[in-house]
Amino acid sequence: MQLIGRVRSFLADCPFREFLETQYFHRYLQWKWLEKRPVDKHTFRLYRVLGKGGFGEVCACQVRASGKMYALKKLEKKRVKKRHAEILSLNEKQILQKINSPFVVSLAYAYETKDALCLVLTLMNGGDLKFHLYNLMPGGFEEKRVQFYAAEITLGLQHLHKERIIYRDLKPENILLDDYGHVRISDLGLAVELRDNECIKGRVGTVGYMAPEIIKNERYSYGVDWWGLGCLIYEMIEGKAPFRQRKEKVKREEVERRIRDDQEKYSNKFSESARTVCRGLLHKEPGFRLGCRSVGKPEAGAEELKRHAFFSQGDSSVGREPVPWKKMEAGKLTPPFCPDPRAVYAKDVLDIEQFSTVKGVRLDATDSRFYGKFSTGCVSIPWQNEMIETECFQELNVMEVNGELTSDLRNDSFRNENTRNETNDTFGFLKRLFRRKN
Repeated sequence: MQLIGRVRSFLADCPFREFLETQYFHRYLQWKWLEKRPVDKHTFRLYRVLGKGGFGEVCACQVRASGKMYALKKLEKKRVKKRHAEILSLNEKQILQKINSPFVVSLAYAYETKDALCLVLTLMNGGDLKFHLYNLMPGGFEEKRVQFYAAEITLGLQHLHKERIIYRDLKPENILLDDYGHVRISDLGLAVELRDNECIKGRVGTVGYMAPEIIKNERYSYGVDWWGLGCLIYEMIEGKAPFRQRKEKVKREEVERRIRDDQEKYSNKFSESARTVCRGLLHKEPGFRLGCRSVGKPEAGAEELKRHAFFSQGDSSVGREPVPWKKMEAGKLTPPFCPDPRAVYAKDVLDIEQFSTVKGVRLDATDSRFYGKFSTGCVSIPWQNEMIETECFQELNVMEVNGELTSDLRNDSFRNENTRNETNDTFGFLKRLFRRKN
């Protein structure tokens, strides 16, 4: 540590002062200037409606300058206010902004329009697990496919738990597939950030997927997410949830009684390790639940789960192999299913229910202050990834032309105060980006 401190002190002295005088620092400032530009509805092109959230529709969108495709989630301002959901909405945005994981949907931009707050998120074209499970594969997935999805979800939960975040809403419709068949956790509207190792109370979640401790209004922690994963693995194998048949007409109280008192039943679709992983995750006592037995950091629960035979051992009878976790984290594994790029894994636009008009709600100055906290523009890491993936960085980051520095990087250009204030000269390299809008 002492050596690291000395190296940092050295770099912060002469090397850094010299760096400030170079064209590399000036180019860095140009990129940061571009990153901090205001974001509004004109930044994007809007396309087909993909579905609906709790406060508005979700549609596909494209950044005009780079061509990058995203999903745009709208939160209608009047609907948010009517339901007193300002804190809930801001909480979701702040948690999304904090997350940077290939297994959790990322926030790229946050802005507002006259009528809506807008979250621009990772676009997942492959549909959700509920659509695949009940529309394309009724009766359940093969175990190899279940293992792959469960492993990627485990890595997503591990990342959330490492950031002291409980997800609290794991269910098939919240797991989305990308173009290649990888999955991500989505919809963090019920997620909550903990302080240290505190336990919380609160009846939130979806009927049939809530852990017993939530139903009993007891204090709980990260274990509720491992319960949710157990429900999800069971449903992917069996083709129905463990405590409720699909479309079963049953009261909420009866479903909650089953979760508290009944033991889930296993058919011959389950291998021995699939059965034991579900039983471990669906233990009604959180202290004995798989993922909750390790004492230490919150992310240690995922390490406990990774060691279970369902993930660590192969089974030729069901085509399952041990999960190579390092390769999976690096995105080097080929998913067992790849969505058809010509297919639409979502409801027809005409089948998506329309929102009714919100009446009797007026927006005022207090609301505007809240919108200011919400509308913060782009998120640095996703924006930088966008610049690289769309080759904008490669195309625009030209330092020399014919062996000479570009005009915006010459010393006489960026040291001259008058020239520095001339946007067309100082940021001349950005013209090429804005031409891409046409």
